[in-house]
Amino acid sequence: MKRFYREAAALAAGEAFTVHLDCKPLQTPAKRALVLPGRALATAIAAEWQGQGAMLKTEALPLTRLASTAIDRVAPNPVPVIREIANYAATDLLCYRAPEPPELVARQLAAWQPLLDWVEERWAARLVATRSITPVTQPPEALEAIERAITQQGAMELAALHLATAACGSVVLGLALLEERLEPDAAFETAQLDETY
Repeated sequence: MKRFYREAAALAAGEAFTVHLDCKPLQTPAKRALVLPGRALATAIAAEWQGQGAMLKTEALPLTRLASTAIDRVAPNPVPVIREIANYAATDLLCYRAPEPPELVARQLAAWQPLLDWVEERWAARLVATRSITPVTQPPEALEAIERAITQQGAMELAALHLATAACGSVVLGLALLEERLEPDAAFETAQLDETY
């Protein structure tokens, strides 16, 4: 599709924010208003649209897609998303450690255990780690605590948490990103520790 606007701008809308293309507010694919909870997100989405060339490329609008998904799909029915994210706790990447070589074992312990300790301290969710690929049964109370932590999130946070959790293979890393315990680059490095080694 050809670009149909000159300027994209983030504007305050009460306590929320919107993005306008020229004077027209941006809508989601389901024709809902793209109302955003913070100025930083609105500014970043406006920058995505402003950065488009003569032809629009939807792959260059990841934040727009994420916010639209939150508004159109997550907000009306968050339960399936909550369950899908929570299911990662049963097989969280950080709980499956290599039995060898010693250097990889030490790296995993140093990078992953503090995050598991943090989840236990923050949400009383004690996840069990193993040095095997055989599935370990996580304590039901830990899984319930993780699900409660996820349930507390709004639609925007759930959409972002879902994306981060799936990309990392770890709800612990997703929650660490959401709570700003880790920066995105650090979360990626932590998730890719085995492959990098």
